[in-house]
Amino acid sequence: MLDRHLVWTGSFNEVASDKALERGVGIYDTTLRDGEQTVGVALGPEAKLEIALALDRLGVDRIEAGFPRVSQDDVEAFRLILAAGLGAEIWGFSRAVKADVEQLVDLGVKAAVIETPVSDGKLSAYGLTREVVSRRVIDSVRFAVDNGIHVCFFGVDGSRADFGFLDEIYTKSIAAGAAEIALVDTLGIAAPEAAADMVTQARSWVGDDIPIHWHGHDDFGLATAGALEAVRAGADWVQGTINGMGERAGNMDIAEFAIAFEAVYGGRTAMRLENIVEVADTVQKLSGYHLAPWKPVTGRNLFIRESGAVASQFHDPTAIEPYSSTLVGAERGLVLGKKSGLASIKIKADELGLDIPKEYHAILLERVKQRAIRAGGLVSNEGFVEMVKALTSKQGV
Repeated sequence: MLDRHLVWTGSFNEVASDKALERGVGIYDTTLRDGEQTVGVALGPEAKLEIALALDRLGVDRIEAGFPRVSQDDVEAFRLILAAGLGAEIWGFSRAVKADVEQLVDLGVKAAVIETPVSDGKLSAYGLTREVVSRRVIDSVRFAVDNGIHVCFFGVDGSRADFGFLDEIYTKSIAAGAAEIALVDTLGIAAPEAAADMVTQARSWVGDDIPIHWHGHDDFGLATAGALEAVRAGADWVQGTINGMGERAGNMDIAEFAIAFEAVYGGRTAMRLENIVEVADTVQKLSGYHLAPWKPVTGRNLFIRESGAVASQFHDPTAIEPYSSTLVGAERGLVLGKKSGLASIKIKADELGLDIPKEYHAILLERVKQRAIRAGGLVSNEGFVEMVKALTSKQGV
């Protein structure tokens, strides 16, 4: 749980206080399965193990280690992760197909998501009927449970499905032995209020004792808000990925959810957010992509300042940041560029151990601005030191 003294949101959010959000929620990470569906990402066994170790350091409760029917590499990755002795629960993923479940049984997997499409549009695309899908769900769930697997049934594209059929198929999955259910916004179309309504309705279908997951995508930029509203309505678990990676616009970003849930709403997760920047960097490196520097929580610009007006307040983080950089394991810093001010020159000089007479600060500032404009970017520390040397040597300082 985060240190509230490191959160500087004031009393503004008290109007949104809600006891339904002041509780614990489980984090289910699917970076190694749904996250790997990011275009161009292909993670080998060793990379998946490294990410699983990072997720464990982060404190996620459950790690979905992959879909072993995809390839032999995924089978090997699963074996490595299962043997690593992690504190997190290791979950598998399967379609409602017996051969998929058999693969999990052979690997010794003890918990798994079993999925099938449930919207009429998806069923039509696959050439399936509701009756066929219902039978597959019942058979695969029963087979998994009979072989000692704890099952969460996952209805793909549930947010666009007929709720009458959802009631029927989720009820049948529970009767067949599923212990949990996942509500799934596959195409990220759910308004947050609609996500809450879906959870409320699902609770009426499966009763009070069945844990409910929310799995949302970010196609309309609403994944985090949707997850928060799902939790407000009673969801017990939220599913997502590191950096929000995934197909199309990606999945819900578990770090964004965790810090909003804890810092803004007073909820609790087991996430050790002081490790999130390091974990996010690890996943980026192994996946071969780069995040926008202004991305919430893990973006590089969050605690870096260029503006001179902001630099004049740099000594007081509470004046210019909503929470401490230490909360997420980030480093604060100041860079020089077109928007720098006199305070920026002094701070950078102190940082680099340069003793620059005050009368030269304005000259250096103008030179910094001109070089940044010509270069269309920032002035490096090395470039600034060169400027200082050129100016002070010329002036005989």
